[in-house]
Amino acid sequence: MQYSIKEGYFIMPTPAGAYYGVSEEKQNVPRRLLRYIMEQDSSPRLELDSLRAWTGEKTSHEALDLLYHVQSLGWVEGFREQQRAPSGALETVLPERLEALSSNGKALLADEQGFYVESRGFAHETAEELSAVSADLASLYDRHSGLLGRNMGLETSAWALVDAAGNSRVGFWPLYIGKQRFVLVLGGVPRLNQPALTELIWALSKRYAVRDDRGVQPERPQ
Repeated sequence: MQYSIKEGYFIMPTPAGAYYGVSEEKQNVPRRLLRYIMEQDSSPRLELDSLRAWTGEKTSHEALDLLYHVQSLGWVEGFREQQRAPSGALETVLPERLEALSSNGKALLADEQGFYVESRGFAHETAEELSAVSADLASLYDRHSGLLGRNMGLETSAWALVDAAGNSRVGFWPLYIGKQRFVLVLGGVPRLNQPALTELIWALSKRYAVRDDRGVQPERPQ
């Protein structure tokens, strides 16, 4: 199949793409592309030579095939206008984005030590305990990753406490960014299909991602 790039567009991950890019620690080619975009100050212009550099693919056909794959999965989208990364310190960027991701406005971001970086809607003591739970769940997943990942094919390390109808009451979503593991904890029904998720991951990637983990210097966005 032959592909061509529609000129004049800037590429950005969708909320689903941004989450996929950081949902697992292990790398693959789609994550390489998604993570690279999220490390930039602004959305890069989509051009063939740049796409090959970002993906590390050897041929134009391979790079375009990858782009078609991630586009068909709804992981990237194009904009006529260049998008800018959230600006400012994390303590000013995170609160509004976190609150938008929960149906009841209760959300927090915890670090891998089990301390919360930012919290909205939860009482201080509750936020501390939920952050500690997030670290325990990560340890639990590590102990049983063979069963969950290899044997059952469950490519997720997210956990949730659900009601009788299967709806999440509180959920835990690990985010692997650079050498850091964060956990997004959401009360109520999660609203992950929001631009706020892309913006949150973008802000964290700008702060914590390790640039160019391929050992290759990609082209800078125009």
